[in-house]
Amino acid sequence: MRNWSGTYEYRAASIEAPTTVEEVQALVARSPRIRALGTRHSFNDLADTDGVLVTTTEIPPAFALDEDRRVVTVGAGTRYAAVATWLTEQGWALHNMGSLPHISVGGAIATGTHGSGDLNGNLSSAVRGLQYVDPDGGLRWVRHGDDDFPGSVVALGLLGVLVRIELAVDPTYLVRQDVYRGLPWATLLADVPAITSAGYSVSVFTDWVTDPIGQVWVKRRLTDPDEPVPDAIGGARRDPGNASQILESEDDNTTQQGIAGAWSAHLPHFRIDSTPSNGDEIQTEYFVARADAAAALAAVRELGAEIAPHLLITELRTIAADDLWMSTAYDRDSLAIHFTFANAPDAVEALCPRIEAALEPFAPRPHWGKVNTVPPAELASRYPRFRDFAALVRRVDPDGKFVGGRTAALLAEADA
Repeated sequence: MRNWSGTYEYRAASIEAPTTVEEVQALVARSPRIRALGTRHSFNDLADTDGVLVTTTEIPPAFALDEDRRVVTVGAGTRYAAVATWLTEQGWALHNMGSLPHISVGGAIATGTHGSGDLNGNLSSAVRGLQYVDPDGGLRWVRHGDDDFPGSVVALGLLGVLVRIELAVDPTYLVRQDVYRGLPWATLLADVPAITSAGYSVSVFTDWVTDPIGQVWVKRRLTDPDEPVPDAIGGARRDPGNASQILESEDDNTTQQGIAGAWSAHLPHFRIDSTPSNGDEIQTEYFVARADAAAALAAVRELGAEIAPHLLITELRTIAADDLWMSTAYDRDSLAIHFTFANAPDAVEALCPRIEAALEPFAPRPHWGKVNTVPPAELASRYPRFRDFAALVRRVDPDGKFVGGRTAALLAEADA
Protein backbone atom coordinates (compact mmCIF):
# COMPACT_ATOMS: atom_id res chain seq x y z
CA MET A 1 0.00 0.00 0.00
CA ARG A 2 1.23 3.47 -0.90
CA ASN A 3 0.38 6.95 0.26
CA TRP A 4 -2.07 9.22 -1.55
CA SER A 5 0.50 10.45 -4.07
CA GLY A 6 2.12 7.05 -4.58
CA THR A 7 5.51 8.34 -3.41
CA TYR A 8 5.81 6.30 -0.20
CA GLU A 9 5.31 2.55 0.25
CA TYR A 10 4.31 1.35 3.73
CA ARG A 11 6.42 -1.42 5.24
CA ALA A 12 3.88 -2.55 7.87
CA ALA A 13 3.23 -6.28 8.17
CA SER A 14 -0.50 -5.68 7.64
CA ILE A 15 -3.04 -2.90 7.29
CA GLU A 16 -6.35 -3.43 9.06
CA ALA A 17 -9.61 -1.52 8.52
CA PRO A 18 -12.04 -2.35 11.35
CA THR A 19 -15.63 -1.16 11.09
CA THR A 20 -16.37 -0.63 14.79
CA VAL A 21 -14.60 0.90 17.78
CA GLU A 22 -14.83 -2.47 19.52
CA GLU A 23 -12.87 -4.09 16.71
CA VAL A 24 -10.19 -1.41 17.09
CA GLN A 25 -9.99 -2.14 20.82
CA ALA A 26 -9.53 -5.86 20.23
CA LEU A 27 -6.92 -5.26 17.51
CA VAL A 28 -4.90 -2.90 19.68
CA ALA A 29 -5.04 -5.24 22.69
CA ARG A 30 -3.58 -8.19 20.75
CA SER A 31 -0.97 -6.29 18.67
CA PRO A 32 2.59 -5.87 20.04
CA ARG A 33 3.17 -2.90 17.69
CA ILE A 34 0.47 -0.82 16.05
CA ARG A 35 0.13 2.63 14.50
CA ALA A 36 -2.91 4.59 13.31
CA LEU A 37 -3.14 5.46 9.61
CA GLY A 38 -5.46 8.17 8.29
CA THR A 39 -6.24 8.81 4.64
CA ARG A 40 -2.56 8.36 3.63
CA HIS A 41 -1.90 12.01 2.84
CA SER A 42 1.47 12.06 4.62
CA PHE A 43 4.57 12.06 2.45
CA ASN A 44 6.97 10.39 4.88
CA ASP A 45 7.09 7.39 7.23
CA LEU A 46 5.57 9.14 10.27
CA ALA A 47 2.60 6.77 10.46
CA ASP A 48 4.51 3.63 9.49
CA THR A 49 5.54 0.68 11.67
CA ASP A 50 7.01 -2.79 11.34
CA GLY A 51 3.89 -4.01 13.12
CA VAL A 52 0.23 -3.40 12.24
CA LEU A 53 -1.31 -0.30 10.69
CA VAL A 54 -4.94 0.38 11.55
CA THR A 55 -7.24 2.82 9.80
CA THR A 56 -10.55 3.96 11.27
CA THR A 57 -11.86 5.36 8.00
CA GLU A 58 -14.36 2.49 7.66
CA ILE A 59 -16.05 3.26 10.99
CA PRO A 60 -19.28 5.29 10.55
CA PRO A 61 -19.00 8.97 11.56
CA ALA A 62 -21.82 8.77 14.16
CA PHE A 63 -22.22 12.56 14.19
CA ALA A 64 -23.48 14.05 17.46
CA LEU A 65 -24.11 17.80 17.77
CA ASP A 66 -24.34 19.56 21.14
CA GLU A 67 -25.60 23.03 20.28
CA ASP A 68 -25.45 24.25 23.88
CA ARG A 69 -21.74 23.42 24.13
CA ARG A 70 -21.18 24.31 20.44
CA VAL A 71 -19.39 21.01 19.91
CA VAL A 72 -19.74 18.23 17.33
CA THR A 73 -18.48 14.70 18.01
CA VAL A 74 -17.30 12.63 15.02
CA GLY A 75 -15.41 9.46 14.26
CA ALA A 76 -11.69 10.11 13.92
CA GLY A 77 -11.54 8.42 10.51
CA THR A 78 -14.23 10.69 9.08
CA ARG A 79 -13.09 12.94 6.26
CA TYR A 80 -13.49 16.68 6.64
CA ALA A 81 -15.66 16.71 3.52
CA ALA A 82 -18.27 14.58 5.31
CA VAL A 83 -18.07 16.67 8.50
CA ALA A 84 -18.45 19.91 6.56
CA THR A 85 -21.42 18.64 4.55
CA TRP A 86 -23.24 17.39 7.65
CA LEU A 87 -22.56 20.52 9.70
CA THR A 88 -23.74 22.83 6.92
CA GLU A 89 -27.02 20.93 6.78
CA GLN A 90 -27.42 21.53 10.53
CA GLY A 91 -26.63 25.24 10.25
CA TRP A 92 -23.16 25.02 11.81
CA ALA A 93 -19.55 25.34 10.67
CA LEU A 94 -15.90 24.79 11.50
CA HIS A 95 -13.60 27.78 11.92
CA ASN A 96 -11.07 26.53 9.37
CA MET A 97 -10.50 23.94 6.67
CA GLY A 98 -7.42 22.54 4.96
CA SER A 99 -6.99 23.04 1.23
CA LEU A 100 -7.94 19.39 0.63
CA PRO A 101 -11.14 18.38 2.49
CA HIS A 102 -10.66 14.67 1.80
CA ILE A 103 -8.24 14.15 4.70
CA SER A 104 -9.37 12.42 7.88
CA VAL A 105 -10.06 14.46 11.00
CA GLY A 106 -7.85 12.26 13.17
CA GLY A 107 -4.88 12.27 10.81
CA ALA A 108 -5.02 16.03 10.29
CA ILE A 109 -5.20 16.71 14.00
CA ALA A 110 -2.38 14.32 14.89
CA THR A 111 -0.01 16.11 12.50
CA GLY A 112 -1.02 19.73 13.09
CA THR A 113 -2.42 20.17 9.59
CA HIS A 114 -3.75 23.66 8.95
CA GLY A 115 -5.78 25.96 6.78
CA SER A 116 -5.01 29.67 6.57
CA GLY A 117 -5.72 32.97 8.25
CA ASP A 118 -3.84 35.41 10.46
CA LEU A 119 -6.44 34.92 13.20
CA ASN A 120 -7.23 31.25 12.54
CA GLY A 121 -5.63 28.44 14.49
CA ASN A 122 -4.81 25.20 12.69
CA LEU A 123 -7.35 22.37 12.50
CA SER A 124 -6.13 20.94 15.81
CA SER A 125 -7.04 24.15 17.63
CA ALA A 126 -10.75 23.29 17.22
CA VAL A 127 -10.41 20.10 19.28
CA ARG A 128 -12.30 20.00 22.56
CA GLY A 129 -12.00 16.30 23.34
CA LEU A 130 -10.34 13.10 22.13
CA GLN A 131 -11.16 9.45 22.75
CA TYR A 132 -8.17 7.13 22.49
CA VAL A 133 -7.81 3.37 22.53
CA ASP A 134 -5.08 2.68 25.10
CA PRO A 135 -2.39 -0.04 24.83
CA ASP A 136 -4.57 -2.55 26.71
CA GLY A 137 -7.56 -1.87 24.44
CA GLY A 138 -9.40 0.33 26.92
CA LEU A 139 -11.03 3.65 26.01
CA ARG A 140 -9.83 6.97 27.42
CA TRP A 141 -11.21 10.50 26.95
CA VAL A 142 -9.00 13.57 27.21
CA ARG A 143 -10.89 16.89 27.22
CA HIS A 144 -10.08 20.55 27.04
CA GLY A 145 -9.09 21.70 30.52
CA ASP A 146 -7.45 18.40 31.50
CA ASP A 147 -3.77 18.63 32.43
CA ASP A 148 -2.79 16.28 29.59
CA PHE A 149 -4.89 17.99 26.93
CA PRO A 150 -2.27 20.35 25.40
CA GLY A 151 0.06 17.41 24.86
CA SER A 152 -2.61 15.02 23.61
CA VAL A 153 -3.93 16.77 20.49
CA VAL A 154 -1.00 16.98 18.05
CA ALA A 155 0.25 13.63 19.33
CA LEU A 156 1.79 12.06 16.19
CA GLY A 157 -0.10 8.82 16.84
CA LEU A 158 1.93 8.15 20.00
CA LEU A 159 -0.86 8.22 22.58
CA GLY A 160 -3.08 5.49 21.17
CA VAL A 161 -5.48 4.97 18.30
CA LEU A 162 -7.83 7.95 18.10
CA VAL A 163 -11.45 6.89 17.53
CA ARG A 164 -13.72 9.83 18.50
CA ILE A 165 -13.12 13.61 18.45
CA GLU A 166 -15.03 16.61 19.75
CA LEU A 167 -14.66 19.78 17.65
CA ALA A 168 -15.76 23.34 18.41
CA VAL A 169 -18.30 24.71 15.93
CA ASP A 170 -19.58 28.14 14.88
CA PRO A 171 -22.89 29.17 13.34
CA THR A 172 -22.70 28.72 9.58
CA TYR A 173 -21.29 31.54 7.47
CA LEU A 174 -20.60 32.57 3.88
CA VAL A 175 -17.22 32.70 2.16
CA ARG A 176 -16.26 34.46 -1.06
CA GLN A 177 -12.97 33.96 -2.89
CA ASP A 178 -11.29 36.48 -5.15
CA VAL A 179 -8.02 35.99 -7.02
CA TYR A 180 -5.54 38.85 -7.36
CA ARG A 181 -2.72 38.82 -9.89
CA GLY A 182 0.44 40.87 -10.19
CA LEU A 183 1.70 41.27 -6.61
CA PRO A 184 5.29 42.59 -6.73
CA TRP A 185 7.73 40.63 -4.59
CA ALA A 186 9.03 43.91 -3.18
CA THR A 187 5.54 44.81 -1.97
CA LEU A 188 5.08 41.47 -0.24
CA LEU A 189 8.48 41.60 1.48
CA ALA A 190 7.95 45.20 2.56
CA ASP A 191 4.73 44.38 4.44
CA VAL A 192 3.77 40.71 4.61
CA PRO A 193 0.95 41.33 7.15
CA ALA A 194 -0.75 43.78 4.80
CA ILE A 195 -1.25 40.94 2.32
CA THR A 196 -1.99 38.05 4.68
CA SER A 197 -4.57 40.11 6.60
CA ALA A 198 -6.50 41.03 3.43
CA GLY A 199 -9.11 38.33 4.11
CA TYR A 200 -10.29 35.63 6.49
CA SER A 201 -8.01 33.15 4.67
CA VAL A 202 -5.23 34.19 2.29
CA SER A 203 -2.96 32.07 0.09
CA VAL A 204 -0.04 33.43 -1.93
CA PHE A 205 1.13 31.21 -4.80
CA THR A 206 4.62 31.60 -6.27
CA ASP A 207 7.39 29.80 -8.14
CA TRP A 208 10.04 31.97 -6.39
CA VAL A 209 11.46 33.39 -9.64
CA THR A 210 8.54 35.09 -11.40
CA ASP A 211 8.00 38.72 -10.45
CA PRO A 212 5.30 39.84 -9.95
CA ILE A 213 3.87 36.91 -7.99
CA GLY A 214 1.35 34.79 -9.88
CA GLN A 215 -1.75 34.66 -7.70
CA VAL A 216 -3.09 35.69 -4.32
CA TRP A 217 -6.29 33.95 -3.23
CA VAL A 218 -8.33 35.97 -0.73
CA LYS A 219 -11.25 34.26 1.00
CA ARG A 220 -13.53 36.60 2.93
CA ARG A 221 -16.03 35.63 5.61
CA LEU A 222 -19.17 37.60 4.78
CA THR A 223 -22.46 38.54 6.41
CA ASP A 224 -23.80 40.06 3.18
CA PRO A 225 -23.27 38.12 -0.07
CA ASP A 226 -23.32 41.41 -2.01
CA GLU A 227 -20.65 43.04 0.15
CA PRO A 228 -18.20 44.91 -2.13
CA VAL A 229 -14.55 43.84 -2.24
CA PRO A 230 -11.47 45.86 -3.21
CA ASP A 231 -10.26 45.74 -6.80
CA ALA A 232 -6.60 45.83 -5.77
CA ILE A 233 -4.36 44.60 -2.94
CA GLY A 234 -0.78 45.80 -2.73
CA GLY A 235 -0.74 46.59 -6.43
CA ALA A 236 -2.23 43.22 -7.42
CA ARG A 237 -5.47 43.52 -9.38
CA ARG A 238 -8.56 41.40 -8.86
CA ASP A 239 -9.16 38.94 -11.70
CA PRO A 240 -12.90 38.65 -12.43
CA GLY A 241 -12.38 35.40 -14.33
CA ASN A 242 -12.65 31.90 -12.95
CA ALA A 243 -9.64 30.14 -14.47
CA SER A 244 -7.03 28.68 -12.15
CA GLN A 245 -3.43 27.85 -12.94
CA ILE A 246 -2.95 26.13 -9.59
CA LEU A 247 -5.30 23.15 -9.49
CA GLU A 248 -5.24 20.23 -11.87
CA SER A 249 -8.47 21.30 -13.53
CA GLU A 250 -11.14 23.91 -13.06
CA ASP A 251 -13.54 21.14 -12.07
CA ASP A 252 -11.49 20.57 -8.89
CA ASN A 253 -11.74 24.21 -7.80
CA THR A 254 -14.14 24.69 -4.91
CA THR A 255 -14.40 28.42 -4.98
CA GLN A 256 -16.04 30.18 -7.86
CA GLN A 257 -14.38 33.57 -7.96
CA GLY A 258 -16.46 36.52 -6.84
CA ILE A 259 -19.41 34.38 -5.68
CA ALA A 260 -20.31 34.02 -2.02
CA GLY A 261 -21.35 30.56 -0.87
CA ALA A 262 -21.41 28.15 2.05
CA TRP A 263 -18.18 27.97 4.06
CA SER A 264 -18.00 24.23 3.43
CA ALA A 265 -17.88 24.69 -0.34
CA HIS A 266 -15.66 27.78 -0.52
CA LEU A 267 -13.16 27.63 2.34
CA PRO A 268 -11.18 24.59 1.04
CA HIS A 269 -9.33 24.88 -2.25
CA PHE A 270 -10.82 21.64 -3.61
CA ARG A 271 -14.42 20.60 -4.01
CA ILE A 272 -15.81 18.35 -1.30
CA ASP A 273 -17.96 16.45 -3.80
CA SER A 274 -15.10 15.46 -6.11
CA THR A 275 -11.92 13.70 -5.04
CA PRO A 276 -8.94 15.08 -6.98
CA SER A 277 -6.79 12.60 -8.83
CA ASN A 278 -3.77 11.38 -6.89
CA GLY A 279 -0.97 13.87 -7.35
CA ASP A 280 2.31 12.50 -8.64
CA GLU A 281 4.18 14.84 -6.32
CA ILE A 282 6.27 15.27 -3.19
CA GLN A 283 5.35 17.86 -0.59
CA THR A 284 7.41 19.60 2.06
CA GLU A 285 6.55 22.53 4.32
CA TYR A 286 8.24 24.66 6.97
CA PHE A 287 6.74 26.93 9.62
CA VAL A 288 8.51 30.06 10.85
CA ALA A 289 7.41 32.81 13.22
CA ARG A 290 5.27 35.36 11.39
CA ALA A 291 7.53 38.09 12.74
CA ASP A 292 10.33 36.54 10.63
CA ALA A 293 8.19 36.14 7.51
CA ALA A 294 9.88 38.72 5.28
CA ALA A 295 13.42 37.67 6.19
CA ALA A 296 12.61 33.98 5.80
CA LEU A 297 10.99 34.51 2.40
CA ALA A 298 13.94 36.58 1.21
CA ALA A 299 16.33 33.83 2.31
CA VAL A 300 14.44 31.13 0.40
CA ARG A 301 14.09 33.35 -2.63
CA GLU A 302 17.88 33.35 -2.94
CA LEU A 303 17.48 29.67 -3.86
CA GLY A 304 14.73 30.35 -6.40
CA ALA A 305 16.75 29.34 -9.43
CA GLU A 306 17.56 25.97 -7.81
CA ILE A 307 14.01 25.37 -6.59
CA ALA A 308 11.96 26.40 -9.64
CA PRO A 309 13.00 23.60 -12.06
CA HIS A 310 11.59 20.96 -9.68
CA LEU A 311 8.66 22.91 -8.27
CA LEU A 312 5.01 22.58 -9.20
CA ILE A 313 3.96 25.43 -6.88
CA THR A 314 4.67 27.07 -3.51
CA GLU A 315 1.81 28.24 -1.31
CA LEU A 316 2.32 30.71 1.54
CA ARG A 317 -0.23 30.78 4.38
CA THR A 318 -0.47 32.06 7.94
CA ILE A 319 -1.64 30.31 11.11
CA ALA A 320 -2.45 31.76 14.53
CA ALA A 321 -0.47 30.62 17.57
CA ASP A 322 -1.83 27.90 19.85
CA ASP A 323 -0.88 26.16 23.11
CA LEU A 324 -0.66 22.59 21.80
CA TRP A 325 2.78 21.26 22.72
CA MET A 326 3.74 19.60 19.43
CA SER A 327 1.87 21.93 17.10
CA THR A 328 4.01 23.66 14.47
CA ALA A 329 2.28 26.88 15.58
CA TYR A 330 2.96 26.34 19.30
CA ASP A 331 3.40 29.70 21.04
CA ARG A 332 4.03 31.66 17.85
CA ASP A 333 1.94 33.12 15.06
CA SER A 334 3.35 31.38 12.02
CA LEU A 335 3.96 31.56 8.30
CA ALA A 336 3.80 28.22 6.47
CA ILE A 337 6.09 27.93 3.44
CA HIS A 338 4.82 25.00 1.41
CA PHE A 339 6.49 23.34 -1.58
CA THR A 340 4.76 20.95 -3.96
CA PHE A 341 7.56 19.36 -5.96
CA ALA A 342 7.44 17.09 -8.97
CA ASN A 343 7.98 13.43 -8.11
CA ALA A 344 11.77 13.64 -8.30
CA PRO A 345 13.02 12.15 -5.00
CA ASP A 346 16.73 12.75 -5.65
CA ALA A 347 16.16 16.41 -6.47
CA VAL A 348 13.91 16.94 -3.44
CA GLU A 349 16.38 15.14 -1.17
CA ALA A 350 19.08 17.52 -2.36
CA LEU A 351 16.92 20.64 -2.08
CA CYS A 352 15.54 20.06 1.41
CA PRO A 353 18.88 20.60 3.23
CA ARG A 354 19.47 23.74 1.17
CA ILE A 355 16.06 25.17 2.08
CA GLU A 356 16.46 24.12 5.71
CA ALA A 357 19.87 25.80 5.91
CA ALA A 358 18.42 29.03 4.51
CA LEU A 359 15.64 28.92 7.10
CA GLU A 360 17.84 27.74 10.00
CA PRO A 361 18.16 31.25 11.56
CA PHE A 362 14.38 31.22 11.98
CA ALA A 363 14.12 27.83 13.75
CA PRO A 364 11.81 26.26 11.14
CA ARG A 365 9.40 23.54 12.21
CA PRO A 366 8.69 21.11 9.34
CA HIS A 367 5.20 19.76 8.85
CA TRP A 368 5.09 16.42 10.66
CA GLY A 369 3.65 14.58 7.66
CA LYS A 370 5.82 16.00 4.89
CA VAL A 371 9.31 15.35 3.57
CA ASN A 372 12.20 17.00 5.41
CA THR A 373 15.76 16.22 6.50
CA VAL A 374 15.84 18.04 9.86
CA PRO A 375 17.70 15.78 12.36
CA PRO A 376 15.67 14.57 15.37
CA ALA A 377 17.83 16.54 17.83
CA GLU A 378 17.17 19.82 16.03
CA LEU A 379 13.51 18.98 15.63
CA ALA A 380 13.08 18.28 19.35
CA SER A 381 14.87 21.50 20.28
CA ARG A 382 12.30 23.58 18.41
CA TYR A 383 9.46 22.50 20.70
CA PRO A 384 9.74 24.01 24.19
CA ARG A 385 7.44 21.35 25.68
CA PHE A 386 9.04 18.40 23.90
CA ARG A 387 10.32 16.72 27.07
CA ASP A 388 6.91 17.08 28.67
CA PHE A 389 5.39 15.44 25.61
CA ALA A 390 7.89 12.57 25.72
CA ALA A 391 7.12 12.02 29.40
CA LEU A 392 3.40 11.93 28.61
CA VAL A 393 3.98 9.34 25.87
CA ARG A 394 5.96 7.10 28.20
CA ARG A 395 3.35 7.36 30.93
CA VAL A 396 0.48 6.46 28.58
CA ASP A 397 2.41 3.85 26.54
CA PRO A 398 5.32 2.60 28.67
CA ASP A 399 6.08 -0.36 26.38
CA GLY A 400 6.13 1.71 23.19
CA LYS A 401 3.28 -0.12 21.45
CA PHE A 402 2.43 2.97 19.40
CA VAL A 403 6.02 4.01 18.56
CA GLY A 404 7.28 3.76 14.97
CA GLY A 405 10.74 4.25 13.48
CA ARG A 406 10.60 8.02 12.95
CA THR A 407 8.92 8.70 16.27
CA ALA A 408 11.34 6.37 18.08
CA ALA A 409 14.25 8.52 16.93
CA LEU A 410 12.44 11.64 18.07
CA LEU A 411 11.58 10.27 21.52
CA ALA A 412 15.18 9.12 22.01
CA GLU A 413 16.14 12.81 22.10
CA ALA A 414 14.33 13.15 25.44
CA ASP A 415 17.09 11.02 26.99
CA ALA A 416 19.96 12.72 25.19
